[in-house]
Amino acid sequence: MELEGSCDARCFPTETTARVSEVSVRYIVTDLDAAVAFYTGHLDFAVEMRPAPTFAMLRRGDLRLLLSVPSGQGGGGQAMPDGRRPEPGGWNRFQLQVSDLGAMVDALRAAGVRFRSDLIRGIGGNQVLLEDPSGNPVELFEPARRP
Repeated sequence: MELEGSCDARCFPTETTARVSEVSVRYIVTDLDAAVAFYTGHLDFAVEMRPAPTFAMLRRGDLRLLLSVPSGQGGGGQAMPDGRRPEPGGWNRFQLQVSDLGAMVDALRAAGVRFRSDLIRGIGGNQVLLEDPSGNPVELFEPARRP
């Protein structure tokens, strides 16, 4: 039975009905220059646009990363109606799949990148959590090799 206004494949398309071609994630950062340098220099993002001193849009494949600095200028960094201000950190994160996690961790450590974890080994693969300059987490993941 379908309820009026319910979601079906139009709301949640499957691989056979559509493919998500782009995902956007917004991170709140304290220093836009440091964040842009981190993501472009260490994680292979490219600057798509940087129209204001409080906003940059980066891209890596189908992932669009929106970086916002808290400000009174509107957009993703503005205060909420109840006065709360966006801030970086937390535990929600995006995951980047890599082919050689050990080598990438070594290179990032040598570059002075901060990590929240050491290598975590799991059934589906290995992961590590690192932080951007504002303390936002990024997960690097290497899938387990199947025999």
